[in-house]
Amino acid sequence: MGGCCFIHFLVAFVLQHCHGAVGQSLNQTCSPADLQALLDFSSGLDSKAAGLVGWDSAGACCSWTGVACDLGRVVGLDLSNKSLHGDISSSVASLDGLVTLNLSRNSLRGAAPAELGQLARLQVLDLSANGLSGPFPASDGGFPAIEIVNISFNSFDGPHSVFPASANLKVLDISGNNFSGGINSSALCLAPVEVLRFSGNGFSGKVPSGLSGCKALVELSLDSNGLTGNIPSDMYTLPKLVRLSLQENQLTGNLGKDLGNLSQLVQLDLSYNSFSGPIPNVIGGMRRLEHLNLASNRFDGELPASLSSCRMLRVIRLRNNSFAGKIAIDFKLLPNLNTFDVGTNNLIGAIPHSIAVCAELTMLNLGRNKLVGEIPESFKDLRSLSYLALTGNDLTNLPSALQVLQHLPNLTSLLLTRNFRGGETIPVDGINGFKSIQVLVLANSLLTGIIPPWLQSLQSLYVLDISWNKLNGNIPPCLGKLNNLFYIDLSNNSLSGELPRSLTQMRSLISANGSSEQSPTDGLPLFVRKDSTGIDLHYKQVSSFPPSLILSNNSLVGPIWPSFCHLVKLHVLDLSWNNFSGPIPDELSNMSSLEMLNLAHNNLHGTIPSSLTKLNFLSRFDVSYNNLTGNIPAGGQFSTFTNEYFEGNPALCLLRNSSCSGKASFVMEIHDTDTEMHITYTIVEAGFVFGLLMVSTALLFARDWRAAYFLMVDRYALSFDNGEREQV
Repeated sequence: MGGCCFIHFLVAFVLQHCHGAVGQSLNQTCSPADLQALLDFSSGLDSKAAGLVGWDSAGACCSWTGVACDLGRVVGLDLSNKSLHGDISSSVASLDGLVTLNLSRNSLRGAAPAELGQLARLQVLDLSANGLSGPFPASDGGFPAIEIVNISFNSFDGPHSVFPASANLKVLDISGNNFSGGINSSALCLAPVEVLRFSGNGFSGKVPSGLSGCKALVELSLDSNGLTGNIPSDMYTLPKLVRLSLQENQLTGNLGKDLGNLSQLVQLDLSYNSFSGPIPNVIGGMRRLEHLNLASNRFDGELPASLSSCRMLRVIRLRNNSFAGKIAIDFKLLPNLNTFDVGTNNLIGAIPHSIAVCAELTMLNLGRNKLVGEIPESFKDLRSLSYLALTGNDLTNLPSALQVLQHLPNLTSLLLTRNFRGGETIPVDGINGFKSIQVLVLANSLLTGIIPPWLQSLQSLYVLDISWNKLNGNIPPCLGKLNNLFYIDLSNNSLSGELPRSLTQMRSLISANGSSEQSPTDGLPLFVRKDSTGIDLHYKQVSSFPPSLILSNNSLVGPIWPSFCHLVKLHVLDLSWNNFSGPIPDELSNMSSLEMLNLAHNNLHGTIPSSLTKLNFLSRFDVSYNNLTGNIPAGGQFSTFTNEYFEGNPALCLLRNSSCSGKASFVMEIHDTDTEMHITYTIVEAGFVFGLLMVSTALLFARDWRAAYFLMVDRYALSFDNGEREQV
């Protein structure tokens, strides 16, 4: 944002310096050549743009929208954000008095006219945020007076232009295109260039070493490319460098002590690379440093204590590295700190009490470390804190933690997952704060007790995740009455009873308003829990959460309410692994946004409603291991669901596009036959017992009959044995 303001300042300065009398010449009649050039430019657009107000007044083009004149000549053309469509006509090059040309934030397409380079007086060119493509024309003698070039966020490709004839080039922004190959720094540094933005392209190879020739360079942005290797040593010799952005490349190696030479740095971003080793302590010499981002690398060692010397620091992001040891930063020396992110490292010890002296702190991430002990009482003083993540440590005393944190008036996101695992009980009273909380994640902590009643007072709550605990009792109806709540995960607990009907009347899942006022988290991840694949789910802002009702793996009973059909904004409904019974309501087909419906491992019966084929966004449907009967509906998304999502229903026909109409009745016939056979066997068994009794009596009292009987048995046994051997 600061860089954009810098460019806008330069543009305004150039305009004011070069033609300050423009405002006095609006009523002038422009030259016939300029008038014709403007008309040709306009006619080259797709249907005359509505934004070109007054462009039909013959001869008075100096009063037209976006046109600036000086002594009857057009010197400025600013048509930014005017909804222009079509190609840029080469006729614009006929405006040979043009000093500034701004066509940014439109829908222009095609190639940039090569004739633009012929504008001998052009100092400012802004074609950013369009759909222009192909190579950008900058011939050997083109753009002789250019100072500012912004062609960012188009689709230009090929090697980048170097403007060899532009002795006054100060700003070159080509970010957000498809330029590729290496970066030609030696040619660029012939001019007094101050800003180079090459972000978001396809540049490869090493960071060029010739940038040391750019002695006036203030900003260098090479982020989001495919650059490799280490930072060249001569980059540490740029005396005026204020912003250095190399994030999201494939850079490796260590940071040398020469990093301390960049004493004018205000912003340093090396995140999302593969740098390794410790951070050199010389970083403390960067007394102007405000923004430090080294996240997602392989840095190790301890957090440099010299960071305490950078009194201007506002942002420290060291997330996802291998830093170890205690947090030994003196926070009393960092009065401006508003973001401290050291999550996902190997930090140990207690949370420093002194963090609370940072009155400006809005975001604090200490999650996924090895911190122990309790949340300090001093955290009550973090009145500006909005985001707090302590996930995945070994913290204790949940009641105390909640008692402390409820005093933070601006806290919107609280993530405490995988802590308090010593069998603690979630408190049911004494909590009356958290009035601003939007995200509350207290999952996977082996907590016992019931869902606390104080949740009903959290009227700002959007996301609630208390899954993977040992909570019991019923789901309180108050959850369905929280007007903003749209994501509930109570899965993997021991909850029982029927679903409260209030869950089918959740206002945020019925109306379109849902999450309109959710605040972003400025890149800090909102980790929630591990799903069935063992993968952590995380989101960068509240609006990224899919509207969900996840109640799986509990002991819930009763029917699935037909009134769930009111939740037309719901994306995920997971009721699997419970004891729900009854039919699948036909009304669920009205849940038009549903992407996942999981009803597996329950006691549901009846048929699968064919109306569910109307759910056009349904990507997963699982009703396995119930007591469903009949056919699987055909058509719609159901053609993509494999049989594994229907198995475990003995009376359900798994044959697609085939007749299984007799399977249910056949099963009933088998059941009836089984009953008849059971009666038959009972009669036969009774007759056999009676006959056996009669034979036994005869054998007992008649010697001749007894001898004849055993002789017959011996002969039968011998013949059976011979038969068995023949079969073998």
